[in-house]
Amino acid sequence: MTFSACDPTGGAGMQADLLTITSMGCYAATIVTGFTVQDTAGVEDFVPVDADHVDDQARTILEDMPIAAFKIGVMGDVETVATIAEIVSDYPDLPVILDPVLASGRGDVFADEETLLAIRELLIPQTTLITPNSYEARRLAALEEPGDPDDPSRTVLSLEASASKLISWGIEFVLITGTHENTTEVVNVLYGEEGDRTVMIRSDSWRRLPGSYHGSGCTLASAIASLLASGVDLEDAVREAQEYTWQTLNAGFRPGMGQLIPDRFFWARRPSEGLRLQGTGLSSGQ
Repeated sequence: MTFSACDPTGGAGMQADLLTITSMGCYAATIVTGFTVQDTAGVEDFVPVDADHVDDQARTILEDMPIAAFKIGVMGDVETVATIAEIVSDYPDLPVILDPVLASGRGDVFADEETLLAIRELLIPQTTLITPNSYEARRLAALEEPGDPDDPSRTVLSLEASASKLISWGIEFVLITGTHENTTEVVNVLYGEEGDRTVMIRSDSWRRLPGSYHGSGCTLASAIASLLASGVDLEDAVREAQEYTWQTLNAGFRPGMGQLIPDRFFWARRPSEGLRLQGTGLSSGQ
């Protein structure tokens, strides 16, 4: 079951979750948390769905279908965060994968300070794995710190310290992605807890691809949730989901004038086929 907002480009949000989960061989029950007005360049508007309606959508499905994992993306407001937290609390044995979408790739904000605090207090203690990029990890970890977290004069927490803070709030595992770091390769690090210490469980490096991608975080989190739902253990799920996500980006295409879109069904195309790009005469493999 995925909780996320609709993206009319098909690149991120609900549509990205649905494509990824299906590609991974699972079935997606999709709970709509909001509607966006956006293109591949950025978000123009976001309208959250009423929290009671989110609750009705999820409860109706949960009474009808067996669910093997929860994936959570954009929630929009405090009431929806509280509603989703209450829903997942009724299924404590199911893994919860949280993709903390704080802003679009262009910087359009999806979660204000009040919503972030609700996520920390209500949802994070129930989360199995959170998948922030480095900016999101530091932004969340700074919630307890005094002052403006976006003030450039503040001391910047290391990624390990950020992971440690998140784990201290009750999360079991933290996967911090390095897409926003100034490094030659993208380095993704999975952290967990050993006794009273935060430890690095695994680190994976990936060739940094040119361009900017729309929906890569949604793809990674949904792929992990799908693998966990299929019975794969968490460390292997994290590794396999990264491989899948990198391949979707490597096969990415640009249907509009903004960011590239991951091709979640890259594996279904012949090597010479690719995904045909409207009006260009080129395919995603060229």
